[in-house]
Amino acid sequence: MSFVSDDDLFRHAARVKDKVVIITGAANGIGKETALRFASHGAKVVVGDLDAARSKKLVDEIKQAGGNAIFQKCNVIDWDEQVALFELAMSTFASVDIVVANAGIAETTPFTAVKLVNGRPVKPNLLTVDVNLIGLLYTTHLAQHYLTLNRKEGQLKAVVLIGSMASWLALPRAEIYAATKHAVLGLMRSLHTSFALQDIRIACIHPFFADTAIVPFPMKVVLAGIPLATLPRIAGAIFCSASHPDPGTSGNAWLILDDGPVFMVPKEELKLGVYGMIDKRANALLKTASGVGYYVRVVRDLGHLLGKQFLYLSLGAVVAGLGWKYKDLIIS
Repeated sequence: MSFVSDDDLFRHAARVKDKVVIITGAANGIGKETALRFASHGAKVVVGDLDAARSKKLVDEIKQAGGNAIFQKCNVIDWDEQVALFELAMSTFASVDIVVANAGIAETTPFTAVKLVNGRPVKPNLLTVDVNLIGLLYTTHLAQHYLTLNRKEGQLKAVVLIGSMASWLALPRAEIYAATKHAVLGLMRSLHTSFALQDIRIACIHPFFADTAIVPFPMKVVLAGIPLATLPRIAGAIFCSASHPDPGTSGNAWLILDDGPVFMVPKEELKLGVYGMIDKRANALLKTASGVGYYVRVVRDLGHLLGKQFLYLSLGAVVAGLGWKYKDLIIS
């Protein structure tokens, strides 16, 4: 794990000039700061947010500073509204280059509090899952398509997901929020390989608590006196993770632990400790999918499922197949 200085966060700013950046949840907090940073370096910003009034105000601010931005009201849990946001980017700028899946909310109702009606449990409110996970999956899924349209070889393309320190830690009283943020990190790690084949960058940003609207007032009271992650540094981590030219930095996690520097965690370091044990075991299992032992296990397992007759036929087929495969060795 290495720290990234504030100067280095914007070292590759030239790469985003004239690029089209879609940011969900961009009217406030982290999203707004990120939009302002990209616009200040010449990117064309597409703002998607439920808050149309603040979105318009942000776009006006960007334009007054000499930047280029548009907005559309967008509820990320509505698939059609997200499609419309991407279509707006294409119809206006003819490209989508960077997608920041930023929209998110805090815990809506305590998951551990079971509400009863007529003695029976009521379905829990899972709006946090809808926004933080389903909405983010919609955004990422659409990015896979729109990033490839009108693309020129070697052109910067990137997806940045917003996780949290709750992607790594238990967060009592915010169990659903923590579950969604764990999932976001897992999504980034799982997509990295396929994205790398398409030369699309991907990253996950993990800020500690910041002074934004997503943090409930009671939590802000609890956090009084504790150094919080700063919005400019969080936006800088998003900017750097999207614009960095080194393919080796794609698939990494970016941590903002407090009011200190940004830390970049290489994907290789996500395989240490218990993660390393699991990764090693999984790879070992995959490696067993070859050789005589593998075929024997396949026949055994299918025999349990389909009966003895299939087992005998399969054994004969396996023996014949192995005989053919190693015929030269047998003959010699």
